[in-house]
Amino acid sequence: MKIGLVDIDGFGKKKKWGGTVYPNLALCKIARWHRQQGDDVDWAVPMLHYDRVYMSKVFNFSPDDRTIYNADEIIRGGTGYDIESHLPEEIDRLQPDYSIYPQIPKDTAYGFLTRGCPNKCPWCVVPRKEGMIRPYMDVDEIAIEGRTKLVLMDNNILAAGDYAVEQLQKIIHRGYAVDFNQALDARLVDDHFALLLANVRWCDHNRIRFGCDTPRQIGDCEKAIHLLERHGFKGEFFLYTMIGGKSDFKESFHRVNYWWKRLQKTRNGGGGLPVYAYAQPYRDPYNVRHIIPEWQKDLARWCNKRQLFATISFADFEPRKGFRCSEYFKIY
Repeated sequence: MKIGLVDIDGFGKKKKWGGTVYPNLALCKIARWHRQQGDDVDWAVPMLHYDRVYMSKVFNFSPDDRTIYNADEIIRGGTGYDIESHLPEEIDRLQPDYSIYPQIPKDTAYGFLTRGCPNKCPWCVVPRKEGMIRPYMDVDEIAIEGRTKLVLMDNNILAAGDYAVEQLQKIIHRGYAVDFNQALDARLVDDHFALLLANVRWCDHNRIRFGCDTPRQIGDCEKAIHLLERHGFKGEFFLYTMIGGKSDFKESFHRVNYWWKRLQKTRNGGGGLPVYAYAQPYRDPYNVRHIIPEWQKDLARWCNKRQLFATISFADFEPRKGFRCSEYFKIY
């Protein structure tokens, strides 16, 4: 069979539409399965004929591919098309074929140690799609082909309890460098987890990611940061910060600005490790036509550019000629 692949979200492309910069693991696994069957697999192009084309979409807001492909069968899958869609078990358990993404470094692998999440955040489809947290794959199964830099995409690894401890211990023992790129739940960081996390090798700036999506989580993050510092962690912290949705401008700004003021104190010699917020405007996962208010876009533009976030206040930020964000405080 001749198989064509289409990555709707567009790995490695400019993130104009919010598309991922990570490889589509479903397509990587599909490629491996078909090649094991002796099939010819490549990225689909309109001028060639294919027995089957797979179109995979992670995000519902990614614009669809309107290209007309010459194929006997077209299969569309992924959360962006259908929240209930899943790979067949015999494909899902395979390791990705990274060769379809030659831009991926040879030392880097992607995967999940767990699936599911016990939380029910309004912007997230994981509990509905995957259910409760459960073990999924051992870290040694992800570190294939000599790849020792691991991007682990678990939604809430620490909620896995003893299995999380086992996997973190193995990560430390093997010397893998990791990035839990969907963030850790700071509420679950106790002294034992903090000790383990402080001894992990972290990718990129020696950075640990947490979520700070509610006012209460400010204190949870501060506690986790304190525990990690006490156990000798010397890197930086990256905080996903959901804005909008059930949080209005005032609350969203307060949460982001708390970390801005903390960073200014750190930069001015006040001590502590650097903490960078990363604002994420709320998107309704069930409404592809959801409109993001301008204040959310501007708060994210300011917060997510480190040079801006480190040097000027939101009130002084001018995202457009003739408009200063201090105007938002008059409106809201």
